[in-house]
Amino acid sequence: MIGVQFDKKDIVRIDKSSALPRFANALLEQFQTTLWTWYGGDLSEDNTGAAPSWAWNFIKVICLVLESAKNYHHLSLHAMRNLDVCRKIYSRVRSSEQNFPWELLGALQNALRFMLAAAKVSRDPADLWNSQYFWIGDSHSPEDFEWLVEYIDPDNQEAVFDILLLLVVIEVRCSPAKRHQFFKSIIACMGSHMPAHLRHAALRLAHSAREEMVSIDTIDNAELRDMILTEFSPAILTAISPQPGITLSDDDPDCFFHEDRDLCYLELLFALARNSNWHPHLFEDRHIDRCISIVAKGNFAEYAFYLAGILLRIAPEQSSVISLNSITGEQWWDMMRDAWLHASFTTDDIHCFEFLPVLVEGTKRYMHIAAQKYISWEIHFKFFIEHVDRVLDALEMRDSQQGEGEGVAVAVKELKTVASDMLEKLVSSQGVVSPLLS
Repeated sequence: MIGVQFDKKDIVRIDKSSALPRFANALLEQFQTTLWTWYGGDLSEDNTGAAPSWAWNFIKVICLVLESAKNYHHLSLHAMRNLDVCRKIYSRVRSSEQNFPWELLGALQNALRFMLAAAKVSRDPADLWNSQYFWIGDSHSPEDFEWLVEYIDPDNQEAVFDILLLLVVIEVRCSPAKRHQFFKSIIACMGSHMPAHLRHAALRLAHSAREEMVSIDTIDNAELRDMILTEFSPAILTAISPQPGITLSDDDPDCFFHEDRDLCYLELLFALARNSNWHPHLFEDRHIDRCISIVAKGNFAEYAFYLAGILLRIAPEQSSVISLNSITGEQWWDMMRDAWLHASFTTDDIHCFEFLPVLVEGTKRYMHIAAQKYISWEIHFKFFIEHVDRVLDALEMRDSQQGEGEGVAVAVKELKTVASDMLEKLVSSQGVVSPLLS
């Protein structure tokens, strides 16, 4: 098989074979060399003919072998070279001199799949939310990836999924020239008529590009700005809820609440909420209603930090909104308490770090609820103070490493003092604290 030597005893069924563990790395190296030979030449040399007519189907077979051997072969060190081969195939597809572009389109789709397999990037939609992707390659400018944005065609769903996944992996920022097409493509892929895996891949890419959407004020093109504000927000919700009002089973990819999917969604909203220009859209497009529905379910876990970040930033300017008034004081406090439970894990993120003073003020506002609503209020308060202490430890470490955070630490220390004083008064009086003490 293209230069790799096998012992006959190894040519057995895959599910019983010892061949893959033994030859996985040799196969990867040989497959890469073959791909480069067939499609990796200079465009000016027009060496496309080096690839036999059956090559694009053979690459698909190679992908199946590599995906079966993903636990055995090393991460390819030639990710950018493999991607460059894909770019060259795409350039040939666009060339009017090609007589059979559909063969090259097949080769391009399979070459992209090969590149992901060689980089050990899972194409399983279930891994979209919890995979930590690693990309080995030289730094490139956004312009080097413009062809990927051009190649996005929602009608070719399998290829588009690979492109969206690739753009997530390489964490590329879109070039100004392709920004409009980039966002239009993501919006289209989040449409309600799209399959779940494609909508979710587009949502994951939107999450990766969230800082561009937060800084929407810096976009000079007014038409592009308006398009992002008016079309992107509803598309985000469609990505996770294409059929609002329909109850789906918990194992459905579009079920009401999916832990990993909704964490990605809430992190995206948390980012957008930093810019007040997004606030009316988050309300009008029912994102806040969805957040309130999540709050009503309770059991916040790590979502509490992001829910608090969204709702506390928006609540002051939308105090008359009826839906916000549906959040009870007890729900607000539970959210604040759980937010501090997970806050110590977020201090390395500058935007989470900057949110802490807002969280401090929100917590003070609802802290009296703990004494009013919980029988075991003393234990409740002690645990809360321990969580605040952990955040202070994380802030001290951040300050020692990065030399910043003193003002934030002062605010958090003040919260600890207020909570400790409240606990002391409660213990001494064995009574219920007045809301005024908060």
